[in-house]
Amino acid sequence: MPDTAPTETAFKRVLLKISGEALMGDQGYGLHPPTVERIAKEVKSVHDLGVEICMVIGGGNIFRGLQGSAQGMERTTADYMGMLATVMNALAVQSALEKIGVYCRVITAIRMDEVAEPYIRRRAVRHLEKKRVCIFAAGTGNPYFTTDTAATLRANEMACEAIFKGTKVDGVYDKDPVKHDDAKRFETVTYDEVLAKHLGVMDASAIALARDNNLPIIVFSLDEPGGFRAILDGTGTYTKVHS
Repeated sequence: MPDTAPTETAFKRVLLKISGEALMGDQGYGLHPPTVERIAKEVKSVHDLGVEICMVIGGGNIFRGLQGSAQGMERTTADYMGMLATVMNALAVQSALEKIGVYCRVITAIRMDEVAEPYIRRRAVRHLEKKRVCIFAAGTGNPYFTTDTAATLRANEMACEAIFKGTKVDGVYDKDPVKHDDAKRFETVTYDEVLAKHLGVMDASAIALARDNNLPIIVFSLDEPGGFRAILDGTGTYTKVHS
């Protein structure tokens, strides 16, 4: 981390995973530009600390492969359509970040050279070292794998110290806190507990991959202003998933 960084942070390199739905605000579909800009400012606030940031963004605000296959579409085709949706979201966030002075690269698992860079691990690592935000799009490039799994894969490949999973609530609860006033938030929870209790942090493949590589997952509220930076500062409310 450069000497100009104002504070020592808990992590030097992280991956932020957010859902596509996080970009649509109160709309039922698509992108809500003020929400995209707000998330970009949250990312910039952490970037300003000197933290190296990767991102993976879902595509559910535009198209979700599982829903398409449930409606009779061939699963592989539906998943590829979902991957393209993640590229659209990545480009939107890239635009918002560059508008506020954060250098950013969109890196896709499916080649589309006129739009974004292809995924080459060493090149992506170099971008991070140069303090550019890397947004990994198009999932893993393979059908049947979610963006949660893609996030865990890329976090391991980039040697990230943690995955930050931005959600609508400030951690992992034993039941839905929106529906149940007596829902209890966990300070920490193990990978095996997440799987056994079906706590819904990420899908099982992603949790297993994180567990096998001892990669912690920090679950926090993306709707809380300053919440992302607060955790890096050593404060903030979150749940840590670990071994």
